[in-house]
Amino acid sequence: MNSYLENVLEQTKKRNSEQKEFLQAVDEVLSTIEPLVEAHPEYEKLSILERMVEPERAILFRVPWVNDEGKVVVNRGYRIQFSSLIGPYKGGLRFHPSVNLSIMKFLGFEQIFKNALTGLPIGGAKGGSDFDPKGKSEGEIMRFCQSFMTELYRHIGQDVDVPAGDIGVGGREIGYLFGQYKRIRDAYEGGVLTGKDICYGGSLARKEATGYGLLFFMKEMLSAHGQSLQGKTVTISGSGNVAIYACQKATSLGAKVVAMSDSNGCIYDENGIDLDCIKEIKEVKRGRIKEYLECHPNAKYMESNGEDSPIWTIKTDIALPCATQNEISLNSAKKLVKNGVIAVGEGANMPSTKEAAEYFLEHGVLFAPAKAANAGGVATSAIEMTQNSIRYYYTFDEVEKKLERIMINIFNDCKKAADEYGHSGNYIMGANIAAFKKLSDAMKAQGVV
Repeated sequence: MNSYLENVLEQTKKRNSEQKEFLQAVDEVLSTIEPLVEAHPEYEKLSILERMVEPERAILFRVPWVNDEGKVVVNRGYRIQFSSLIGPYKGGLRFHPSVNLSIMKFLGFEQIFKNALTGLPIGGAKGGSDFDPKGKSEGEIMRFCQSFMTELYRHIGQDVDVPAGDIGVGGREIGYLFGQYKRIRDAYEGGVLTGKDICYGGSLARKEATGYGLLFFMKEMLSAHGQSLQGKTVTISGSGNVAIYACQKATSLGAKVVAMSDSNGCIYDENGIDLDCIKEIKEVKRGRIKEYLECHPNAKYMESNGEDSPIWTIKTDIALPCATQNEISLNSAKKLVKNGVIAVGEGANMPSTKEAAEYFLEHGVLFAPAKAANAGGVATSAIEMTQNSIRYYYTFDEVEKKLERIMINIFNDCKKAADEYGHSGNYIMGANIAAFKKLSDAMKAQGVV
């Protein structure tokens, strides 16, 4: 790493010493863009890197709400508006007990690169709360969302900042948030939130988009290396929105998904996952994945013990981590490589540690990084914003075709950048360089702001 990159990384570590996830995300980017920085010495004079790693605005607020017992509960809310260089801030909201400033900043930082790769006019942001929707009643979730939006509304708008869903924030939560925003503003601003239900301005194919987009990217990457999804076995961590629709699309493209998971453990079904059963458990009953055995008693359930999920011990051709950050450790990566994995596609945000990602590359495993491979969700959110603006709605097939074209373009941009800077096949480097160049060009054009 050259001296300029080293200095910026060291300065970032000093300023954010307790924010390990954010520092991991910054390190991952800075350690891969050296060829670009070497070719542009003006970056240092203009402090491009220093400005890129600092969010434009970080908002923290309290969220008081009343539970069903009448007790007042106080959570923390966040919105990190990281970059508006190429469009209004855009990024999801996460409701999960693990939410803190470091995780919000890491997600916001990742988002600016992901959104740049889509080729669409959207900046990067992230937000959320340490509120846990699990185990809460409908009334409690509604009251929390209304309180959360009562503060957030003053910081967002369809031309300012457009939140969406993430972990713990699905169509139900988006509905409560949108209803409160509309009530406060006394106006229908359809483009202020994405991931809305179809009945009030949402887009067809939005809930499928991240999982579908991941498989479109994987299909293109495999094809570029003389491989295909046809006949491959696939393991997918998670059983939420991304994992479910990644499973659906992988199956339709000829692969056999044999394992899925949740935070308690994973199920392995050598005959192929019964997705209807998973959907019933997770989308209807909101239960635990172990209940899959009630549908398929011959499947195997493996309990999680410690940090490494047992799903990564299963022999597979393709691994798709779609749960949460840092779920694939170096130890898990070694097990996957030993068992013959040929490709890894990140459906979650930064699900592989830096050491794990490097190990995959060192051992010839095709690796699709999150900021490129899981960009389908935000890309389709931008398509939803377009539909809200023109007050016209596309068919499912129209949206899916637009999504597939965006994902193909993202892969081609990553490949071109990796090839141009002498690192063919390294799509981590390709994604970071392609996105960083677009962002830095916009930063130079707009002056010191």
